[in-house]
Parts: sequence; C-alpha cells; structure tokens
Amino acid sequence: MPRKFLRRHLPSAARVREHWLLRRLGHRLQHPRLWYLNRRSVAGATGLGIFVAFLPVPFQMLLAGLGALWLRVNLPLAVGLIFITNPFTMGPVFYFCYKVGTWLLGAPTLVHAHAKAASAEWLFAQIAVIWQPLVIGSLVVGSLSSLSGYWLVQLLWYRHVRHRRAALFRSVASR
Repeated sequence: MPRKFLRRHLPSAARVREHWLLRRLGHRLQHPRLWYLNRRSVAGATGLGIFVAFLPVPFQMLLAGLGALWLRVNLPLAVGLIFITNPFTMGPVFYFCYKVGTWLLGAPTLVHAHAKAASAEWLFAQIAVIWQPLVIGSLVVGSLSSLSGYWLVQLLWYRHVRHRRAALFRSVASR
C-alpha cells in the first residue's frame, strides 16, 4: 500500500493531539505504533475499523479509537473506516445483517426492504423482536468482512512491496 497516499489523507499525530476533545488523552496518543504506516498496523486498523462499522451501536468512533489504542494499530485509519456505515449506507447494511441473522437463527423475517411501515418509530417499537437477528448478523458479517479486509490489505501490501523490489532490482541490473 502506498504510504504517501495514506500520509496525505490521514491526520498527523500532532494534529490529533492538538484537538480540543483529545487533549485529555495526551500521553496515550503519543505511542508511535498508533501512527505507523506499516503492513501490520494498516491491516489491523482495517480489520478493526470494518468490524466496528458493522456493529449496530452508537459511538462507533469511540469504540474504534479505544480498540486502536488497545491493539496498537493505526488510529486514524481505524476511526475513519467506521464511516463505511454512514447515514446513506446504514439502512441497507443493517438490513443485510438482519437478513443474515434471521437466516442463521432460522427465524422469520419481520422487516421487508420496501415495507412502508419501516420508519424510525416502527423500528423502536420492534427492537425487542429484531435485536437478536440484527446483532448475530452484524457480528457474523462484521467478522467476515473484517477478516477479508485484513487479509486483502496484507496481500495488497505484500504485492506492492514485491513489485517495488522487483522494479528496484531491474533498475540496478540494467546499469
């Protein structure tokens, strides 16, 4: 994975430490592994961020940040990847997770994709019934997506490094 691209788009450690909400964490945010752009850190942050993105809970940024602090993976990338589920994608993603959960549990589907009653009010009224398939489906889909993202970053990073080394050796050999 190109470090220059990631460095250009991720905030620096100093910029994050200066943020008014994050000043209280000061010394915890200074650990260098939270800011490394190496294969382990980026792949771990990708897995963590994708997993947290699929959790149907509030404060996903906080969970991703605490997970990055605990696992010592790239903090900005882990927090940034939770935006896979944003206001535009949240409905379809969590509906898919709910469908996977009902399939795994063998439960009947109560929510239909184009049901006119599917509003926030209806959702809060039905949460006692749909929470279990939604949570099970979210954990399964999140885990599989997280593992896929982790291994995809590992593979792409390895291929990128191998390609750069081959190009370097070709340029040295041609001299």
